[in-house]
Amino acid sequence: MAKENRKETPIIDENEVIKRKKEKIVQLKELGVNAYANGVAPDTTTEKVIALYKDEPLEALKTPGGREKHSIAGRVVALRVMGKLAFARIKDEAGSLQVAFTRDTMGEDFYKLFKKSCDIGDIIWVEGEVFVTRTEELTLLVDKFTLLTKSIRPLPEKFHGLTDKELRYRQRYLDLIMNDEVKKSFVTRTKIVKFIRNFMDEHDFLEVETPMLHPLVSGAAAKPFETHHNALDMKLVLRIAPELHLKRLLVGGMGKVYEINRNFRNEGISVKHNPEFTMMEFYWPYATYEDMMLFTEKMIAKLAEEITGSTQVVYQEKTIDFSAPWKRMTVEESLIEAGVVTKDALKDESALKEIAKTKGISADKIEKMSRFKVMMELFDEVVEPTLWNPTFITKYPSEVSPLARRSEDDDDYTDRYELFMAGREIANAFSELNDPAVQLAVFQQQAEAKQGGDEEAFDMDVDYIRALEYAMPPAAGQGIGIDRLVMLLVDAPSIRDVILFPHMRPE
Repeated sequence: MAKENRKETPIIDENEVIKRKKEKIVQLKELGVNAYANGVAPDTTTEKVIALYKDEPLEALKTPGGREKHSIAGRVVALRVMGKLAFARIKDEAGSLQVAFTRDTMGEDFYKLFKKSCDIGDIIWVEGEVFVTRTEELTLLVDKFTLLTKSIRPLPEKFHGLTDKELRYRQRYLDLIMNDEVKKSFVTRTKIVKFIRNFMDEHDFLEVETPMLHPLVSGAAAKPFETHHNALDMKLVLRIAPELHLKRLLVGGMGKVYEINRNFRNEGISVKHNPEFTMMEFYWPYATYEDMMLFTEKMIAKLAEEITGSTQVVYQEKTIDFSAPWKRMTVEESLIEAGVVTKDALKDESALKEIAKTKGISADKIEKMSRFKVMMELFDEVVEPTLWNPTFITKYPSEVSPLARRSEDDDDYTDRYELFMAGREIANAFSELNDPAVQLAVFQQQAEAKQGGDEEAFDMDVDYIRALEYAMPPAAGQGIGIDRLVMLLVDAPSIRDVILFPHMRPE
């Protein structure tokens, strides 16, 4: 069979492209064109131009002339030059619009300058009036053009786009240029945070800011990042939670308070974990954890409807039903319902450890664990991944809840819950422990655990005990993982998809 007579598309080395573009900048400078111009701004966006003419009859727009002129600015993401006529697509923060350059409209010299200076990837400013092409596409007919910023690096090839996950996370700026859905997810994230903030404000919570640098480890079971303050010559840690500072505000009479900010935990990276993440913590004087459940159910159900238009939200091809009421179970009930243990086995430490081994949990890991910790290990490994629709899991053991109020029925347990959706924890809440004597005893237990090698144990916070001795009102508090909540509402499989710049190993 004879070989097909066709011309192979040459492979162009990226370094060669960069070299040529740098040379073009020099050439443009010699022609008096600044490749990095300033002081030229658009008067509208592509979205507003499209909205302005969406109801205009097409016939009226087919012939340019006599209409209002608009100026837009953005990145050239497509360019097609055909002799005396060229079409480009300009993308700005709001959307994109086709623009047309013609020799007749711009004049021969200006049109030549455009062709010589403009490439895909450049940021340009154009002004002109709109018309519709033969294919009925709204287009801006350019009569003025300014190159604002010359792009040196070539954009990824349009057909294949930017698909490499690691490259997308490392070079988020490029990801945002190439993938409109990515930008949409981060715009939605902003809307989610705005809704939550407005909801809290409407319910008379006061937004506050507390320190990121802590002298002590407190607020959650996690290994901290450590740093050093030179002037004071002291060790500090990045906060793992703002809890104890926010509760000091309750002592001070600040009332209902909340904070939306970053926490830092020196732990592994996964689809559910990033070393720094956004959390909202809030505290409600004179409320209980049961009040907090109703409040949270109401807020998140309304949020889902506001963001997606429904309380039935599809996540990873499976529906999450946010409509109230949400299911409630104790930790022990969830283990029994899942068929992990029997009621009798829950009271037998040896039996629990044997069950844990059959579920693939390391014998070395559970060897020195108490009955309660083995129970929680079984819950985390076996039950948690099965909790798809919103579920409140209540009655956590006191041993794993050092800041929660003990149950008045059984002080081995606390008035605490965690909220789970799509097989992951979204929120943690409890009625607050405000008895300074009990809190002191808990801190002492934590200090002993830390001396025994537990890197996630709390430090002894003497000042917090002193604050409790001035009397903290009975209260409930909660932390909600904003990143994980956003994942559910934008259908993102990984937490890295909802954090603009997730933590990565160095290149």
